[in-house]
Amino acid sequence: MKIAIASSDGENVDLHFGKANSIYIYDFDGEKTEYVEHRNVNIDADEKHQWTKVLETISDCDVIISVQSGFKSRFGIEKAGLKNVDDEGSIEDVLKRYVDHYKFMKN
Repeated sequence: MKIAIASSDGENVDLHFGKANSIYIYDFDGEKTEYVEHRNVNIDADEKHQWTKVLETISDCDVIISVQSGFKSRFGIEKAGLKNVDDEGSIEDVLKRYVDHYKFMKN
């Protein structure tokens, strides 16, 4: 599964979904995660409701992890078939929490 992470620096989950101009993609094979690539999103800091730009950028992903997502964007994420996770901290810690929870729920 592909996991998209909203991060400004590639080290921390620190961006709101609708303003995420930087997305880091990881692959999770059921056992381990591996960094795949970095994607930029053309976000205008003065514009509201740009979550569709972010969603288009991660349309091939299965999960999005960001600090927070707005009411409208949550519906759009769900409609697109992605799992939405709100979390923050280092990418390493956030991915570990998600993977641990995923494995626990699978058993």
